[in-house]
Amino acid sequence: MFRDRSKMMTPQDDLLDQVIEIKRVTKVVKGGKNFKLSATVVVGDGAGHVGVGHGKAGEVAIAVAKGREQARKSMTNVSFGRTLAHQAGARFSASKVILKPASAGTGLVATLPVKAVLQMCGFKDALTKSLGAHTPYNLAMATIQALKGVRSLEETARLRNKPISYFTER
Repeated sequence: MFRDRSKMMTPQDDLLDQVIEIKRVTKVVKGGKNFKLSATVVVGDGAGHVGVGHGKAGEVAIAVAKGREQARKSMTNVSFGRTLAHQAGARFSASKVILKPASAGTGLVATLPVKAVLQMCGFKDALTKSLGAHTPYNLAMATIQALKGVRSLEETARLRNKPISYFTER
C-alpha cells in the first residue's frame, strides 16, 4: 500500500548523525560477567546545531538509538561559517582541543571525534590539535565547548559597537 512520505517525516528527520565510538563494556557480578555495548553518537543539522550522546544496551542498534536520542536532547547552537572566525580552545575532563581557522580548500584536519562534531556543525575548513586524553566522548565535548566560545564577526562588531568593516580592513 502506498503511503505519503511527507506525513511520515518528523522534524528530527533532517538531522545528520555519526557514530564515533562503539565499545564493549563488562560488569562483573556474582554470577559472572554481563556484557553490553556502549555507543557515542554526534548529531547535527549542518547549520550550527550539534549535540553528543552516549547510549548503552545489549545490542548495537539499540545503543546507537539511545545515544542518538540523548544527543538530540543535548543539542546546542554554535556560530558557524565555512571556517572558524578565530582560534578557540577548551578542556573537558582530561581532553583538551585547540581549533584554528584555515584557508579555503584545506578541509577538516582533525581526529575522528573532533571532525565529526565540526562536520555536523557545517564547517568545511579547520585545523585542530587534540591534547591530553584521546577519549572520543571527552574530545567531542571539548570541541563543543570550544565552539561555544567562538563569536561570529557580526556578534563581535555588535558587542564592540563598531562596524564590520573595522575588523575586515587591514
